[in-house]
Amino acid sequence: MSKLESEQEGAFALSRRGALKRGAQAAGAGVLASVGGVQWAFAADKPAMGTWPAGSQGDTVYIGAAVPLTGTYAVQGADELKGWELAVEHMNTDHPLMKKIAPKINKGVLGKKVALVSADSAAKPNQAVQSIQTFINQNKIILATGSTSSAVAVALNKFCDREKLMYMPGISGSNDTTGKDCVRYGFRQGYFGEMAANSIGPILVKTFGKNRKMAFMTPDYTYGHTTTASTEKYLKEKGGWTTVTNQVSPLGTQDFSQYLTNIANSGAEFLMNVNWGRDAVLSSQQAKQFGLLPKMTLVLPYQIPFFAKEAGVDISEGVFAATEFWWELEDKYPMAKEFVDAFRKKYGYAPEWGAENAYVSFAHWARMVTEAGSFYPPDVIKQWEKGEKMPSLFGDVYYRPEDHQCVRPVFVVRGKAKKDMKNPEDFWTVVDTQKGEDVIQSPTAFGCKLGSYT
Repeated sequence: MSKLESEQEGAFALSRRGALKRGAQAAGAGVLASVGGVQWAFAADKPAMGTWPAGSQGDTVYIGAAVPLTGTYAVQGADELKGWELAVEHMNTDHPLMKKIAPKINKGVLGKKVALVSADSAAKPNQAVQSIQTFINQNKIILATGSTSSAVAVALNKFCDREKLMYMPGISGSNDTTGKDCVRYGFRQGYFGEMAANSIGPILVKTFGKNRKMAFMTPDYTYGHTTTASTEKYLKEKGGWTTVTNQVSPLGTQDFSQYLTNIANSGAEFLMNVNWGRDAVLSSQQAKQFGLLPKMTLVLPYQIPFFAKEAGVDISEGVFAATEFWWELEDKYPMAKEFVDAFRKKYGYAPEWGAENAYVSFAHWARMVTEAGSFYPPDVIKQWEKGEKMPSLFGDVYYRPEDHQCVRPVFVVRGKAKKDMKNPEDFWTVVDTQKGEDVIQSPTAFGCKLGSYT
């Protein structure tokens, strides 16, 4: 077991004393609330659970985000946080884009202003859980979010499910998040390792042919292991590709020389870099310094926001990557353009897919709450589990009731040469689009067993 996964196992073992105390206080409240002129007794006919009903009694409801702002995933976490901030702003101001996704918002959600509180998780499960526990105690948050690291996502999955608190992970590439570690209280909007592998695999086989040799670089936690396994499986079964070495490194590695030496001696033709964030940047830069690139062909099975900008266009040129979103999709999808324009106006740069993931996740939560007409968690969950189609930035999508995974498109991009870039942010071109239904596994394939509502 890796250090991160060991930390993840202990993360949700925090004391429940605060939550139990809040539940006891709320159970006898029988508090009346008014939404849209309609009143009902919060606790009269439904048991108190988690932060309900206390968290939705005032004029403001709070969402808590534990997101990495330091460490190897800091750049991606900061972009993700901006997406959440923009979504909350758009909920409270009835922005036209938000209204298209969640048409029943009205200066907030169910008559409540929405506020976001956040803390740095440093991509550490224990730190993330501690932050969400603090938000429960201090703000009575009704929704938790923030992962970027799937080790954090899995830990918060379990913690929030135990606390009966709604959770949307944001970025989480592990198959396990809505697989063997799925929970009733968690919903994932974003794509993940299996979807990425089944999207990028066909274009790799078509472009480079069959029976090739590949070396993997894998971060030692749930995202890395499951994404490598999915990519390896597709290319082996569909293209006869073989893995000559799989170099597994701890999250936050600075010096990849020992791993790159092993790869250099392996006879690999392709370097499949599953590392993410700063780890992906450093390992790719060092691979170039070692002379592995461009001798070997670099592939990013699961695309890293800001990779081209940080690693350099000389490294990202020609690289295939599977991704959730690229801002030039604005040329094809009007709602994507609305998002890119609004984000650029507020933050001064084109959003990466972490920001898009965050924005759409919150918009979908707002839609479910307003459609359910209630903050009561089981009501919201059951509304989600109807599996109805809803808008995203690139057409209608839906969530599967069996595993709470969003079925959505995945895009394949290829890095541009510097001479082909039309502007300083024009790093990638979209070369393929895969329908979610075509690249996602069956709901039971990865062992998902949702727990109870109460």
